[in-house]
Amino acid sequence: MQRTWKPVSGGVLSIVAGALSVALGLLFLFLGGILSGVLAAVGLPGILSFIPLPILGGAAIPLFILGTVAILGGSYAVRRRNWPLALAGAICALFPPQVTILGALAIVFIVMGKNEFD
Repeated sequence: MQRTWKPVSGGVLSIVAGALSVALGLLFLFLGGILSGVLAAVGLPGILSFIPLPILGGAAIPLFILGTVAILGGSYAVRRRNWPLALAGAICALFPPQVTILGALAIVFIVMGKNEFD
């Protein structure tokens, strides 16, 4: 079996896309906290000042999950182990709209290198 660059490239792209997705989730949480703090400082009554945090936090949870699976799948692709998980990671790297091109390329490279996995 000849070892090529395809699974490694797909794995690295998946890891980068996953890291960007997790970073975007952290940014959402940070912005939700900042916005809630600003609204509380302005004097918005009671619970109304804390509404942005759960909304943006709820948007951050899928980004964390997709990013984690993308990073895990990318690491398996780099080591050429467990092809289904590597492909699932590449598919999860596809969904955050900021990194769609990285996820698409990761899918293509991992599918092209399928015969190199154990």
